[in-house]
Amino acid sequence: MELSVISRSATPTLEGSPTHSLPSPPSSHSANVQLSPPVQQNNFRQALRVFLSTFITIFLAELGDKTQVTTLLMSAESQSPWVVFLGAGAALVATSLLGVWLGHWLSKRISTRTLETAAGAMLLLIAVMLLWDVVQG
Repeated sequence: MELSVISRSATPTLEGSPTHSLPSPPSSHSANVQLSPPVQQNNFRQALRVFLSTFITIFLAELGDKTQVTTLLMSAESQSPWVVFLGAGAALVATSLLGVWLGHWLSKRISTRTLETAAGAMLLLIAVMLLWDVVQG
């Protein structure tokens, strides 16, 4: 990343005291930090790509799942569908925040490959348990 910083120095003086040149503290007037346009554009494109990939994946995964069906039923029974929307939205944000935090924390301790394998094994175990429940049912 390329940074260019421009700053000015001040010369404070007191009557009867020697003059010393000290750099002025950074402020919005004395420092100007500029990122070169290609770096900004590449960072924006990468962030947009991650955002869209995440949004589309989660959106498609949530269509028709039990959370959406539950929200649909609660909204149908409620006289305040916007309150149901706000409650469901807050819950999804909270669970997403928990997932992001936990995923970030685990990624510092376990390799990505191990995390993917563990997640796949857990989903496979859940599928087998659900299938067993249907067969026994």
